[in-house]
Amino acid sequence: MFGVCYYPEHWPQSKWQEDAQMMAELGLTYVRIGEFAWSKLEPNPGELNFNWLDEAILTLSNAGLKVVLGTPTATPPKWLIDQHPDILPIDVNSGLVRGFGSRRHYDFSSEIYLRESIRITKALAARYGAHRGVVGWQTDNELCCHDTTLSGSANALRGFQSWCRDRYQSIEQLNSDWGNVFWSMDYRDFSEIELPILAVTETNPAHRLAYRRFSSDQVVNYHNQMIAVIRQHTSTQFITHNFIPMNETGVDNFALAAPLDFTSYDNYPLGRTDLLMSDAPAEQLRRYMRSGHPDFATYYHDQTRGLLNRGFWIMEQQPGPVNWANNNPRPAPGMIRFWTIEAFAQGADCLCYFRWRQAPFAQEQMHAGLLRPDNSKTEAWSEAEQAIAEIARLDLGNQPIPTACVAIITGVEGLWVSDIEKQGQAYDFNSVQFSFYSALRELGVNVDFISIDADFSPYKIVVAPSLPIIDAAFVKKCKESNAQFIFGPRTGSKTSEFGYPQSLPPGLLQSLLPVRVLSVETLRSDCTESLSWNGQIYESCRWREQLDAGDAEVIAQYHNGEPAIVKNGNITYLGTLTNSAFLVDFLQQQCQEGKIETYRFGDDIRVSQRGNLMFAFNYSDQTYELPLTADTILLLGEKNLEPLEIAVWQAPDKTSLLK
Repeated sequence: MFGVCYYPEHWPQSKWQEDAQMMAELGLTYVRIGEFAWSKLEPNPGELNFNWLDEAILTLSNAGLKVVLGTPTATPPKWLIDQHPDILPIDVNSGLVRGFGSRRHYDFSSEIYLRESIRITKALAARYGAHRGVVGWQTDNELCCHDTTLSGSANALRGFQSWCRDRYQSIEQLNSDWGNVFWSMDYRDFSEIELPILAVTETNPAHRLAYRRFSSDQVVNYHNQMIAVIRQHTSTQFITHNFIPMNETGVDNFALAAPLDFTSYDNYPLGRTDLLMSDAPAEQLRRYMRSGHPDFATYYHDQTRGLLNRGFWIMEQQPGPVNWANNNPRPAPGMIRFWTIEAFAQGADCLCYFRWRQAPFAQEQMHAGLLRPDNSKTEAWSEAEQAIAEIARLDLGNQPIPTACVAIITGVEGLWVSDIEKQGQAYDFNSVQFSFYSALRELGVNVDFISIDADFSPYKIVVAPSLPIIDAAFVKKCKESNAQFIFGPRTGSKTSEFGYPQSLPPGLLQSLLPVRVLSVETLRSDCTESLSWNGQIYESCRWREQLDAGDAEVIAQYHNGEPAIVKNGNITYLGTLTNSAFLVDFLQQQCQEGKIETYRFGDDIRVSQRGNLMFAFNYSDQTYELPLTADTILLLGEKNLEPLEIAVWQAPDKTSLLK
């Protein structure tokens, strides 16, 4: 299924019918509208104007298109801000108001804004909740984009004080849990608590962790109330949200996704590549400048799918140059088709291109669409047309994503801990997690992202790249599981309130792994030392722990002979970060021992499986000969896989070739 993001309010009504007909002729089914249109829906306080939206939905429906209606709460109108200026958030780094004039200019702790959001959402849901032309809803838009999770407002302070009172019950308990005896930080009453911002030097990490938890809860509460309002008025329309990844927002996306029918993601491979590889050598960046890194898009596809463990939508797909990265190159020829098919290979059920027509005004006028402002078709049009036809031939509706044999435990608490206490500038939660994922992708292994609360029984290997806070229930699940567990450094290194375990890290995990972390050193990225494993020498870098191995088996050593990686039963613990070469070799061995097939085709060849279909994607600039047997049925592409090309073939039976 395919769709597009459309803004009828940006164009004369005389264009709408032609646009709708062209959408249908391209093979699109869904059209998302309305997510930024509050000022058109309510130009003055209480003066609701749905006439234009009625007409837009009717026009699209008459062309056979199905509407996904966005709630307009990402852009409160000027009159609302003028009436209630305390809706605006306060920047936590400067203490200044983040003003009107763009988007996402609201504070999740503002009770007034919550009330107004409920009001406009209720009005829309009451009018369109049973409308035959509307099949679903998108809540808000990219919640917490632009660093809007945290606010330093008076609203946030009052909310945080109340949240602390509910969590800790007594101020004595809070002082004890936070260790406020240090630096005379004791509070006498919850009303004395301030936000952990704008202090002379670093604030208490336990205080900051509580503030992150509170802020995430505020977002989840806001979102839940929007969903509840829509549910009151419809029983047949779906509700989704286009998520920003947890590592960017610091919000618990598992909690945020829980009430939704499915999750969505906005896929901008070149924008993310430019931002995430901004410090990479020019030669490396140039390699992926027009294609995107081989693992960036799927990294977020798989996380989005994992939030509810079901198919997801791409609600926005990059169609050409964007406007918001540091640099915005054109995609290489064929990449719109490439990214489209890649998303479906990772479990997407629908993909919507952003946007229909490039805007000739305002902030996104340099952002490409399927059409230019003069209505001429961009290069993306023909590529989308080709991809739509090819996906139809593959009949992916009957090809579900199989449960992977390997899972990565992810969650926002690991991000919070590493952000609050980096200990070294070279340690980055997302980079650590991505390094494990990318190594598994290079091995051709499907990966599920799961929460710490998930069922581990479907998996042969469970990887936890960064899990600093664990509890007894998690340890019990590990003990009862038949899976092999691979833990990265920092595991069990903090209590639930950001304390240091009295038994030393890895804390509660010591009941399964008799190891103590005696000390930690952090190094600059370019200061590496050797790591000896399996008769080979690799790199130990950035984060290195001094381990007392106890009775555990030492399977890798630092240059000085001290233990670096240890194992006990089904638990393996890495006391150091390493280079990618080690992770690929090490994880390949773990997969072999777990009887999981790997397909190490090449640095820039990626393989995925959906149902009984195998997909190969060539991100390199070289032709690669796929090692396919003579009886392989190729459904798309060739055995000699050209640069930036795709091949799809049918597995000889229904079992996974990636297991």
